[in-house]
Amino acid sequence: MMTTVELPLWALLLILAFAAVAALNNVLVPSVRWYLRRRLERAVARLNEQLARPIQPFKLARRNDTVLRLIYDPEVARAVVDYAKDNDIREDVASEKAAQYAREIVPGFSAFTYFGFAIRAARFLSQSLYRVRLAEANDAALEAIDPEATVIFVMNHRSNMDYVLVTWLAAERSALAYAVGEWARVWPLRQLVRAMGGYFIRRRHNNPLYRKVLARYVQMATEAGVTQAVFPEGGLSQTGALGKPKLGLISYILDGFTPGESRDVVFVPVALNYDRVMEDRNLIEAHEKGTRRFRFSLRPIFRYLRRQIWLRVTRRFHRYGYAAVSFGTPLSLTEFLGQDHADRAAALGSDLMDRIGAVMPIVPVPLVAYGLEKGANTRPGLRQAIDDAMAAAQETGAVLHIPRDDVAYTMEVGLRALIERKMLTETDGQFHLTEEGQAIARYYANSIAHLFETAPIPVAAEA
Repeated sequence: MMTTVELPLWALLLILAFAAVAALNNVLVPSVRWYLRRRLERAVARLNEQLARPIQPFKLARRNDTVLRLIYDPEVARAVVDYAKDNDIREDVASEKAAQYAREIVPGFSAFTYFGFAIRAARFLSQSLYRVRLAEANDAALEAIDPEATVIFVMNHRSNMDYVLVTWLAAERSALAYAVGEWARVWPLRQLVRAMGGYFIRRRHNNPLYRKVLARYVQMATEAGVTQAVFPEGGLSQTGALGKPKLGLISYILDGFTPGESRDVVFVPVALNYDRVMEDRNLIEAHEKGTRRFRFSLRPIFRYLRRQIWLRVTRRFHRYGYAAVSFGTPLSLTEFLGQDHADRAAALGSDLMDRIGAVMPIVPVPLVAYGLEKGANTRPGLRQAIDDAMAAAQETGAVLHIPRDDVAYTMEVGLRALIERKMLTETDGQFHLTEEGQAIARYYANSIAHLFETAPIPVAAEA
């Protein structure tokens, strides 16, 4: 036992290196991880005291734990068996595919990323590009929601800025979990979206097994009280008008809800409107071509940032006008299901879109565009058309955002925005829309046309 053993120096160094790695993995790393997690838990506890709706433990769980819980869910297990039979494959192969879907869907929420970075970035970006206004806060109705209920914000989808704008404006209430399309599954957006609690969904090329895994994740999050944000339209509006609701996520929530047993679900309608939607040209072009495919690329973003930096350096940058948000009347799912509906999902989707449309903010460019679409081609005629539209809107209880409470100023803001974009010219007191301007005017007018008319202004190219 006391025999001296001689080792070459390189062997001794190798043994010491392995010992250091073992100590690091088994002692130091777990200790540091435990220390940091304790600090994070205390920080989240302090944060929850400031939020109207605290962050639920489900959202803070380790991502791998949630993935495993989803994979071994009994309903997912049954779906695996059915999928294996239908596709004539082994169950272990089907189970691995379900695990792949689960890893793809489940986010990895980081409170530090969300509240330390994302909220500040969202506020800076929103205020840099727009004059942001909260047209209708509806605080009394929101505060009256049962604290134990799951809140789901349902919003119209005008622009990818919707994510940014609502994330910032809802920051005092809770952290929102978004359903994000496949377009964001690129570096570095994928990591950022997951850290903010967003989960990816496939809108195309899915199958029954994928839908079951997605449905169970949505139902688990809803049962756990996670505050979510959903776009019922599914994608960006290509016409500017409110679209028909897609019933996928709504159906999942309905299927997992049992009145009297499940935690109540309260839908909060949110309406967003802009003086300028950054994607408007692309959306109008996509509508004319009849396609919804948008290929995501970082190159246009870099070009856009380079141009914005140059405009700011040369002091020629102007913000894109107003961006307004309104919160509508909440809808309790328990109360909704207390009524008879032939098709519950369709009725719920229609009701939610009606509530969103009822509080659509009226901002300068859409209001001016609506007047131009009604045939006004002079300043007096446009002012009369705007006055008539505002009177009609007030009769229906629509939300009006009049900058400085001055209609004349509002009209000038809308006109200036269209003229600066070279969509509109004024010659000898007469307004003339360019060919592109006509499509743009229809697009923006359609965002508020439902407040005055029963049908939207057609956006399709004239024959």
